[in-house]
Amino acid sequence: MRVSDAQGAPGASYAYKASLIGSAHRFELTDAGLSWHIGGRSGLWRYDEISAIRLSFRPVSMQQHRFRADVSRSGGGRIAILSTSWQTAALMAPQDNGFRDFIVELHARMAKAGSRAVLTAGLGRNTYAAVLAFMAVLTVAMTGLLIRALMIDAFAGALFILGFAALFAWQVGGFVRRNQPQSYSFDRVPKALLP
Repeated sequence: MRVSDAQGAPGASYAYKASLIGSAHRFELTDAGLSWHIGGRSGLWRYDEISAIRLSFRPVSMQQHRFRADVSRSGGGRIAILSTSWQTAALMAPQDNGFRDFIVELHARMAKAGSRAVLTAGLGRNTYAAVLAFMAVLTVAMTGLLIRALMIDAFAGALFILGFAALFAWQVGGFVRRNQPQSYSFDRVPKALLP
């Protein structure tokens, strides 16, 4: 459901469906600012009014490769822009190129407008610390179970624990690595948080 803008720069417009029912969320980068249409609401945010952008990696069960940009405006308001779009009841399609082009172009236009927005990536520091603490506790528990399984010669159980740990590290490890809290600049948008 990518909207193309034949007259504007590449990446100057983007659209996605956040849910199966409902209208598409549409965004356009104009000379005046970020124009958005979400449901029955619409608005235009000047580039210098945008106070913050947070990029993150947010996989869901139906789309393991999903990215999110939260754009905040000074004076209130926040818009979420996702890299996937609902197609059918069982299909959520990635829109990698359109999302990446749009986010990069948004940063370029904000930099050109002299924006002083706070640019952050990943999870909040407290949330990230909680995730790391949970993973540490889980690692200690899994290690204890593995040692116990080896002590009682339950090799099938030990193999199961090792397999589960490998799958967990593969699934959650990428999420934790990509969502490490960090600040960035307009000319150095984190590639790990763009499709």
